[in-house]
Amino acid sequence: MRNFILSLGILATFGLLCPSSFGGSETRYGTGTGSAGRVPTFTLDQAIVTALQQNPTLLNAEQEIKRTKGVIIQVRAQALPQVNARAQFEWIDPNLTGARIFGTTSTTTGTGTTTGAAGAAALIESPRSQVRDVQPPLAAASPTPPITNVQGSDVSYSISVLGSQLIFNGTTFNEIRGTFFQRDSAYFAFRNVLDQLIATVKTQFYQIVVNRELVKVNEQSVHLLESQLKDQQNRFEAGTVPRFNVLQAEVALYNQLPLLITAQNNLRISKLTLAKTLGLYFQPRRGENPPLEVVGEMPYMPRSINLADAIEMGKERRPFLKQARANVLNQLQQVRAAAGQWLPTITTTGGGEWVSSPINSSWHDISKGWLALVQGSVPIWDSGAIAGQVIQQRALLSETKITYDDDVRQVELEIQQAYSNLQQNEELIKSQEKNVELADEALRLAKARLDAGAGVQLDVLNAQVQLLTAQSTRLQALFGYNSSLAEFDRATGAQSTYHEMFANLAPRATKTKTYYTGSGVDAEGKPKQAEDTVVRTSIRRSRTSDSK
Repeated sequence: MRNFILSLGILATFGLLCPSSFGGSETRYGTGTGSAGRVPTFTLDQAIVTALQQNPTLLNAEQEIKRTKGVIIQVRAQALPQVNARAQFEWIDPNLTGARIFGTTSTTTGTGTTTGAAGAAALIESPRSQVRDVQPPLAAASPTPPITNVQGSDVSYSISVLGSQLIFNGTTFNEIRGTFFQRDSAYFAFRNVLDQLIATVKTQFYQIVVNRELVKVNEQSVHLLESQLKDQQNRFEAGTVPRFNVLQAEVALYNQLPLLITAQNNLRISKLTLAKTLGLYFQPRRGENPPLEVVGEMPYMPRSINLADAIEMGKERRPFLKQARANVLNQLQQVRAAAGQWLPTITTTGGGEWVSSPINSSWHDISKGWLALVQGSVPIWDSGAIAGQVIQQRALLSETKITYDDDVRQVELEIQQAYSNLQQNEELIKSQEKNVELADEALRLAKARLDAGAGVQLDVLNAQVQLLTAQSTRLQALFGYNSSLAEFDRATGAQSTYHEMFANLAPRATKTKTYYTGSGVDAEGKPKQAEDTVVRTSIRRSRTSDSK
């Protein structure tokens, strides 16, 4: 249900940004029309919603957010109280009790006690019981007191309930803050996958549309060549044209058939590709039928774009950069955690313990009490182990900052490439719109001249090839423009907008200025130093060194 709400929210804003002009009577924002026995039909909006609900890459990215939440709980538990209960029960055979307690064997006879070669064993006295303390009466002094064997209990047990609490260290709290940045990084990775998925669905949808139109264009060309062949055959039978004209028409027809077959195969493959992106399973009952059909045309809506504004918007909105910022902040906490190992670590432990009597197995004759322990440790000399970890983490921090700066340049490159492709395809569309009209008129005139006997068959065939080329080029230019527009929206972070419709998927910190990635801040989000200030500082330093 949450995924469905998410999909509706994303598509609602997507529909505002990119109003569609598709035909068909299907209900929008659905998951495709069609029953079990029919091929499902999708509009562009329906395809996007289905992909948001079922695409495995997006679902995995959502699970990664949940995994990082589990990491937060796990690491945070190190700073919270922990209570553990332990119990131990032991039974020893009475035949082994004497051997374990005294260490020698003894035999009692009617006249006395005989011990082994090791001499008499020491007797073990039971500690005082907290339940019962019975003092035996004092006997009169005897020069030879009798020796009495003490029979130990064959059952022993102990129960303890102990709680521990971390008071202070220099690592745990920095690691906890680092886990929050890991969660934010997973969230921005989810958004990045979502933007990429929308652009992919658009491109694959338009690929089906253009392949469908190319099939129609090639079919028209084949039908025209078939009519030309039939006309030349009739003329040959009437004796007005030579056999060469018939052969020429046949060659042109059979040369066109592979192009039609290729276009049909490309259409089938593009449908299979989109079905995989939408997460559709293979249905055995459909056999060789296509897995889906699409409803829509190839739109052409020119957009006025300011390149500088687009680049700045891409820097501010791209989740790709925000994910890199979260990685930098996380690594910064790892540096602090590594350096925190030099600080003292203080923990406390307390609880109660219940221990059985060594000579009595009664549950009422036990020793019980409370205990408390405070421990502290501080490293004095570790042969550079902590220093080595700090050096490693600082190097990793420098790597993440360098990666962030490179990601900024990557965003700038992607936006400029998409903008250049948009310009190229827009110019191609304008040039081919007039060219298609001219090629169609040239074909009509060539056929009219041939019918009137003033032209030759080769003119008709050449005109047909020119028309097919112009139509194919225009369709490819339309596809290139729409796919480049989808890529431009992805590169600028304008594929969709994000509000509270994420159903608590977006962490609160992701909406703060922490993740502002505009041109005026560095990898850590701090204001950049002006370039002229940097230049003046470097010049001042060089002059100082020269004067020395």
